[in-house]
Amino acid sequence: MTDILIDRSDAVLTITLNRVEKKNSITVAMYAAMADALTAAATDDAIRVVVLQGHETIFSAGNDIGDFMNPSLDTAERPAFRFLRAISTFPKPLVAAVCGPAVGIGTTMLFHCDLVYAGDNAAFSMPFVNLGLCPEAASSYLAPQLMGYGRAAEALLLGEPFLAETALEMGFISRIVPPGEAAALAQRQARKLAAKPLPSLIETKRLMKKGQTAIVAERMAEEGASFSRLLREPAAQAAFGAFMHKHSVSKS
Repeated sequence: MTDILIDRSDAVLTITLNRVEKKNSITVAMYAAMADALTAAATDDAIRVVVLQGHETIFSAGNDIGDFMNPSLDTAERPAFRFLRAISTFPKPLVAAVCGPAVGIGTTMLFHCDLVYAGDNAAFSMPFVNLGLCPEAASSYLAPQLMGYGRAAEALLLGEPFLAETALEMGFISRIVPPGEAAALAQRQARKLAAKPLPSLIETKRLMKKGQTAIVAERMAEEGASFSRLLREPAAQAAFGAFMHKHSVSKS
């Protein structure tokens, strides 16, 4: 599909969010394509590293709001949850290149990447509460672990964004570069990783994440159940309705 580009070069698989005209907001079909790509790459010995990237002006505006308005997608087996399970359990190195806004899942998916290279225009935000929702991708656990409770509360309760400099200071990202250099840097680092023994990469990542694996899976399932319930609540429906109305008016 053209909204998700899948490119393989040697042992590196690159997944590109390619819906720039919609700010790379992620649809059900895009989640399914990414989940399928990650699931296949996990067991393909010819693929050693996966790179996730967007555009140098926008990483992702988060979930496509139109999909939230579809109640038939309100189940734990939604492609979005399948993607989150795939990225959180992916056994090989995950490298991300992030430029511009990374909103909602555009930020939370990065908690599961091993190396994140950000453009100096990157801005991260998790405004779930503002939409009448709750965190996902185990970010209610991972954000306090990484940021400390106070900063996580600002990010998750207030929905306040944080810029690349703060993200670097917290250890959320690995390096800041000009936007035009982020994707190339991610590819160079991915190729360094791909040149290393795959069993060693997998075992090292497993050992580093061992203490949190079960907690992340449990928290993600709990968040998913709460998220699905809150989707049906008046606050979320009002927020999505206002968003859709605003954008329909702006197009008329």
